[in-house]
Amino acid sequence: MDLAELQDVIERTYGDRDRERGVSATVAWLAEEVGELAQAVRKGTHEQQIHEFSDVIAWVATLANQQGVDLTAAIERFAAGCPKCAALPCNC
Repeated sequence: MDLAELQDVIERTYGDRDRERGVSATVAWLAEEVGELAQAVRKGTHEQQIHEFSDVIAWVATLANQQGVDLTAAIERFAAGCPKCAALPCNC
């Protein structure tokens, strides 16, 4: 699944509920999921890490949908490597 497909699936699955929740609550959920990811990275199993990575990515897609941000377009700033120096690896 690519980012555009993810955003579409998230919109079709949760879009109405996400809009009702609002951006502030979505940011709070995303922050909570990042915390859970940090815990899984430190002390969890590989399966728990996969689960938490997927939750974080889904919440980023939710927030992007609420803000009208195309994640495929957003990630393009890394297409040439470092967004500041355009080097691979970064020379900054």
